Amino acid sequence: MPQPPGEKYLPMYNLQQQYIEKFLYDAVAASDLIDMRWQSELSSIAPRNDGVSVRISSPEGDYRLDADYVLAADGARSPVRSMLGLRLKGDNYEGRYMIADIRMDHDFPTERRAFFEPSGNPGGTVLIHKQPDNIWRVDYQLREGESEQEALREENIRARVTAILADIGHTKPWELEWWSIYSANTLCLDDYRHGRVFFIGDAAHIVPIFGVRGLNNGLADAENVGWKLALVLHGEADQQLLDSYSPERRGATLDVFANATKSTRFMTPPTRGWRLAREAALSLSLRHEFPRGLANPRQMQPYTYSQSPLTPYAGRDSEFAGGLPSGSAAPNAKLADGSYLLDRAGNGMTAILFCEAEPTTEQTALLAQLGRIDRRFVPLVVTSQQSTAAGTAIADRDGEIISLFAAAPGTFYLLRPDLHIAGRWRTAVPDEILKTAKICLGSEMP
Repeated sequence: MPQPPGEKYLPMYNLQQQYIEKFLYDAVAASDLIDMRWQSELSSIAPRNDGVSVRISSPEGDYRLDADYVLAADGARSPVRSMLGLRLKGDNYEGRYMIADIRMDHDFPTERRAFFEPSGNPGGTVLIHKQPDNIWRVDYQLREGESEQEALREENIRARVTAILADIGHTKPWELEWWSIYSANTLCLDDYRHGRVFFIGDAAHIVPIFGVRGLNNGLADAENVGWKLALVLHGEADQQLLDSYSPERRGATLDVFANATKSTRFMTPPTRGWRLAREAALSLSLRHEFPRGLANPRQMQPYTYSQSPLTPYAGRDSEFAGGLPSGSAAPNAKLADGSYLLDRAGNGMTAILFCEAEPTTEQTALLAQLGRIDRRFVPLVVTSQQSTAAGTAIADRDGEIISLFAAAPGTFYLLRPDLHIAGRWRTAVPDEILKTAKICLGSEMP
């Protein structure tokens, strides 16, 4: 997978669920703000205009909790969703896959490999990729008419996996760790917000596994609603800021659907026509470059909130000859000291101002005004020449940051707390910049 030279993180990390759960648990256990309650079940929920009441059942007895807001992160079969009379809508796909996690010692490439019509699973596809601790995930498509009950029998799983491993030249012993069965779906709620209840993760949307974006989107949901709730609960933003959660994150889901549906149709063709198209693409790929991207089920770019109410001046993108558009996750850049540009961003709004040596009086005044609007505001000044304000300015003598942002002296970028670009101006327009900041902080209507 391609990695831009300035990016701090690899384009993909492949971790099993137990690692994610451990990292989350460790973070929760270290926080005085979180009370984790085991063996507890939400048995009823009653939204009100000023909050939400829930009943909790536990071995210690039933009790009531009153909350300002509730985040429903209770999975694909979300009881909260059912209690509120809401349902997911979308498409189901006929293709079914078995997942088998196995432990083996093998030098097969770490990257994800897809096999079409392999001898180990004739009539279906196979996916293989490596995970930590010598665990390999083998996904294989069940044949048309194959019984799920029979497919889930351990002896049948072992026989099928043995045949698949023979295709990659592995005949040594291996251990079967875990298995499950799944089908591809593109399902989501019409609105991820129900009053003071916010749905995140699989409770809000179910995406096909081929895009590998289920947990990724759940984490992005949590980050999106998290910074907005933080501002509201600290009294630094109006509740109307929360209205932007659903259009932003539901838009991201629909974008995933569009891409993952292409992958799903390629991996599990629903009709003879799709099957014929896949065979043509695969056969042509043996000799030509142009059809090979059709078999790539990955999505590597975060969703762009260009249509968000928090991106009011996206039209300013037309002033730029390059760089990432408004609503995108901000690009990063490696600095001379080995750190990265976005390491210096704050947890509020961040401005990136480009100038030759020093900010002008007007630019300094604009930065000061933004600081009064947002007490967490952090300004980053990027200079193309040596600056006397050496402690705060970032020297870009080789022009890499300027090129990454398609900037010129006077260019101004405003970043949200989640480091998405709220707006960019080839030359700063103070009224628009201040209005954008206020909208992102919920103190002004779009």
